[in-house]
Amino acid sequence: MSESQGDSAESGAALLHTPLHSLHQRLGAQMAPFAGHDMPIQYDGGTYPGGILAEHRFTRASAGLFDVSHMGPAILRLATGSGDTEADWRRLAALIERIVPSDIIGLAPGEMRYTHLLGPDGGVLDDLMVARLPDNDAFIVVNGAVKEADFVLLSVALGANVQIRRLDNPGLGAGTFRPGGVSDLSINSLKMALLALQGPLAEAVLAPLIPGVERLSFLRVDHFGWNHGPAIVSRSGYTGEDGFEILLPAVLAEKFATALLSDARVRPIGLGARDSLRLEAGLCLYGHDLTPARTPVAAGLKWIIQKRRREAADFPGAARILGEIANGPAETLVGLKLLEPGLPREGALVEKDGRAIGSVTSGGFGASLNGDAGAAIALGYVETAFARPGTRLDILLRNKPRAAEVTVLPFVPHRYKRAPRM
Repeated sequence: MSESQGDSAESGAALLHTPLHSLHQRLGAQMAPFAGHDMPIQYDGGTYPGGILAEHRFTRASAGLFDVSHMGPAILRLATGSGDTEADWRRLAALIERIVPSDIIGLAPGEMRYTHLLGPDGGVLDDLMVARLPDNDAFIVVNGAVKEADFVLLSVALGANVQIRRLDNPGLGAGTFRPGGVSDLSINSLKMALLALQGPLAEAVLAPLIPGVERLSFLRVDHFGWNHGPAIVSRSGYTGEDGFEILLPAVLAEKFATALLSDARVRPIGLGARDSLRLEAGLCLYGHDLTPARTPVAAGLKWIIQKRRREAADFPGAARILGEIANGPAETLVGLKLLEPGLPREGALVEKDGRAIGSVTSGGFGASLNGDAGAAIALGYVETAFARPGTRLDILLRNKPRAAEVTVLPFVPHRYKRAPRM
């Protein structure tokens, strides 16, 4: 899923610390405000010299460890169940479907799905992961910078029929949010930490610590345990690589991270490389490539709206979204590769024959491209008539046009471990 880079410290509020904050400092991380937290941007001041490019390439080759505890994990459960597990799941999922366009009812136990929270006009309010846990609770993870607004939206939409247990800050469950049911592993009122282990060696590193995770395929999730504590592990991530996201008690987070980092195949990776990795993978960043002004269709993500939901047309903004599916959106998110020197950044105009036809929403350096020589790349919205791969356009950098080409996404192929086709 994506992660907004919004800095909620602008209001002057003190920055929050994740459970790994002191570990980041000891490892020589450069810290900066991110979604209201003091977060590691890169590690180049101590144990792991090298910086963003080295961290990026290490993740593509081995296994990178990311702290994503600033995000918003939660468990949703019906306040009163009937005893019929399938019927209860349908009731819970139908309530969630009030504000997302994806088929949540159809999730099998242990299955996870990427989706969007939608505004009344079909604009994207956030993107998130929704999973059906094996015990029929719903497990969600929303973006850190907008999680407070998300949980208000969820609380209103789900109503008194659903209990919400926030795992980033369970104390909120007794105030604005109702305390909720928990898993059989008694996650209960524990504050949890969320870590991501990404890269081709992630399974080889994690399986000895949490036996059984090797059975998970892409977008599958299950309950596990580590060091006598509960854990929820999903095979997912935000880099395009194989990997896992691990939710475990905050009190165990540093010990768990240290155990992973004792393996030479693992390095801590900051948010700088996380952003460049997701850009290469063509994954959207909320607040930049996804906004309330645009729909999932304009973002090239109409696949999140399964057939049943399209036919029912019962999600927010359905008329607008289905119209765009039928007729095409006015503008489309595309990948852009710069053909001349320069580095595209958010806000740069995209032109065709001197006329502005769009703008860059994310830009940077793709360190894995061209045989690791790298290339300047971007995501941006352009008029749909110019969205075909191979179309030559210009990106305006410092008021000078630089030649670019629309390219097929992702820039780097995804390497997820998918379940075998039956």
